Amino acid sequence: MTSPGIAAGDTAWMLAASAMVLVMVPGLAFFYGGMVRAKSVLNMMMMVFGALAVVSVVWVVVGYSLAFGRDIGGGLIGDPWQFLGLRGMIEPIHAGKSVASVASGASGMPLPYPRILFAAFEGLFAVVTVALIAGAIADRARFGTWLIFCAIWTVVVYAPVAHWVFDLASPGRAGGWLVDRIGALDFAGGTAVEINSGAAGLAAALILGRRVGFGRDPMKPHNLTLVMIGAGLLWFGWFGFNSGSALAANGTAAVVFVNTLLSGCTGLLTWLGIERWRDGHATSFGAASGAVAGLVAITPSCGSVTPVGAMAIGAVAGAACAAAVGLKYRFGYDDSLDVVGVHLVGGLVGTILIGLFAASPVAGVSGLFYGGGIDQLGKQLLAAGVTLLYSFVVTGLLVWLLQRTIGFRIDGEHEVTGLDLVIHAESAYDLHVAGARPHFGGGGSGLGR
Repeated sequence: MTSPGIAAGDTAWMLAASAMVLVMVPGLAFFYGGMVRAKSVLNMMMMVFGALAVVSVVWVVVGYSLAFGRDIGGGLIGDPWQFLGLRGMIEPIHAGKSVASVASGASGMPLPYPRILFAAFEGLFAVVTVALIAGAIADRARFGTWLIFCAIWTVVVYAPVAHWVFDLASPGRAGGWLVDRIGALDFAGGTAVEINSGAAGLAAALILGRRVGFGRDPMKPHNLTLVMIGAGLLWFGWFGFNSGSALAANGTAAVVFVNTLLSGCTGLLTWLGIERWRDGHATSFGAASGAVAGLVAITPSCGSVTPVGAMAIGAVAGAACAAAVGLKYRFGYDDSLDVVGVHLVGGLVGTILIGLFAASPVAGVSGLFYGGGIDQLGKQLLAAGVTLLYSFVVTGLLVWLLQRTIGFRIDGEHEVTGLDLVIHAESAYDLHVAGARPHFGGGGSGLGR
């Protein structure tokens, strides 16, 4: 039986959306796994799945409370004790109380679904954000140190930023400073997810240094089939990521769904067009990268723009990210899988362009192109800049500290050998025939001898 106040349809949608976001984890593992060299594909996938396990546990213990607990720091952080271990979220459901009691002490407003489901949904956002950082330091990180990094980064970087931009105020309860005091718009995570992970990836890549042979040896994706499969799973999961952020099965979710589809499409087409003009070929890798760039950019803006605005944002992101992925060669930083070029740049594009393309019928405010002036643009620039700076500085200090204490970067010799064998004692592709060669003489085929 559904508890009083719980809407079955909204609850079902949030369960489905959460599962779709979870699908993004293996999607990212395939996507990243196909992009690295064959000798490190399992390690790359393990870093993504390791983030899933560590961040989920940390989120339940303290992360959710830091992000969505009652504000105790002027809009900077939530109370770490209020929902410690998600306490207070199960008993009201089993007791069949009003949903208002489930929300008590958090938003102060009733929710049409159990608050523990909201906590799980938001926790998967944290998982994806942390996992994205792995792509910037692929092929050269110690797995154990990476897991420690995931736990600490969730607490000191992700949870505070999530509180700033996701935790809405309500009567008698303060919220995050960027969303409620500044009025910045971020529907599903252009700041907390995309800019946050991109800036962190840049800091980590700079501190750990370049891979052996970077800029000299070919480091092409070893399996583009995996990349395309991963991109497809990510795109599917992104509908849960963005439309699920409507937090209800309603018209907003439908608009966000359409915007997410269109921005991914225009990002893909723009990237392919640039490839065709620049290199003479439109590639599968470019298609996957362009789609992701468009999806990254629409993440913050999907609940603020019209479908035409979504297509424009996807096109701008496709072009900007296609250009940005080459910056690492110009400036000499080794962002292994273009986390900076796609997620940081795409997140900046999507977050800032809200100030231009926000439409009042969708967002409640208007951007510059819709007669709203530059006020919202200034708010978006502030939110993007603060998130980038905070994530870059704190992540850099964290990676430096871990490197100086327990070691974060793997030995150069082991890096050349490949992380799959050195760290996991496994190989993704066993190309050697085991046992004796078959023969076909005598009274039998000899197969299997």
